[in-house]
Amino acid sequence: MSLPRKTILIVLAFFAIYVIWGSTYLLNKIAVSQLSAFFLASVRFLIASIIIFLIAKSLRVSLSISKRQFINVTIAGFLFLTLGNGLAVLALKYIDSGFAALEISAQPLVVLIMMRILHGKRIALMSYIGVILGFIGIFLLVSQKQIINQEGQILGMVLIFVCMLSWAYASIFVGKADLPKNSFVNTGYQMLTGGIMLGIISLILNEPWSLPNAWQSDVQWSMLGLILFGSIVAFTAFNYLLKEVSPEKVATSTYVNPIIALILGWWILNEQITTQSIIAAAVLLTGVYFINTKRTFKPRSIGR
Repeated sequence: MSLPRKTILIVLAFFAIYVIWGSTYLLNKIAVSQLSAFFLASVRFLIASIIIFLIAKSLRVSLSISKRQFINVTIAGFLFLTLGNGLAVLALKYIDSGFAALEISAQPLVVLIMMRILHGKRIALMSYIGVILGFIGIFLLVSQKQIINQEGQILGMVLIFVCMLSWAYASIFVGKADLPKNSFVNTGYQMLTGGIMLGIISLILNEPWSLPNAWQSDVQWSMLGLILFGSIVAFTAFNYLLKEVSPEKVATSTYVNPIIALILGWWILNEQITTQSIIAAAVLLTGVYFINTKRTFKPRSIGR
């Protein structure tokens, strides 16, 4: 007996947000080994935005946007992609991809605290437990001597933290902002504006630019994967799942992505997984689970 088409699509969509988004840490780590961080991110999102607009036009979706909406997508693009993703990629020059994914998994904790500070949102008892576990998990993760003593590790951790602050505020901002209703149009403009600003920062920092034919083959394949799968396929799957299943099920990617990133980093890049990192991951992800329990607000995932 064959499975219904809808069931197959849902399974494939979950595979996309679990494995593809989890693998973007590895792909960014490989690409940033040769390319400058802001140049890399700029190329990724500019090309992805063009492809998204072409897909939208082929589906006869209007690309029209109001002035207010354009201002809002520019702000969102700056917070999500220029600062959020740009700093995450830069951090990968200094820290392992699995470590970055674990630290980033604390994003719901940052969002919860920021909503309490900015909007006075009441924190439920389960969320308080999650906050405590989250802080313990982060402490266990970043306090490892073999990590702190490595050159550039502290800078990488600070960059990830700033990145999380940017994504957390952006997640709150888009919840109330006037944005294009069509997800293709919304995403396309965010990637276009975010990519342009990443390019401007790259030029200001005098980063070296190069053509794809000058890149190593592993970097070329990584960039292709980031553009086609990380930016387009996985995000489309994410929006599809939000319409077909409950937000709580979609939010399970928060727990799976770091595990995928850890395994791929260990398997392909020989990144070290310490016992303390495993314990920190268990505590941190348990805290994230408690924070997400019975919450209606689901922030977008970071650094993908």
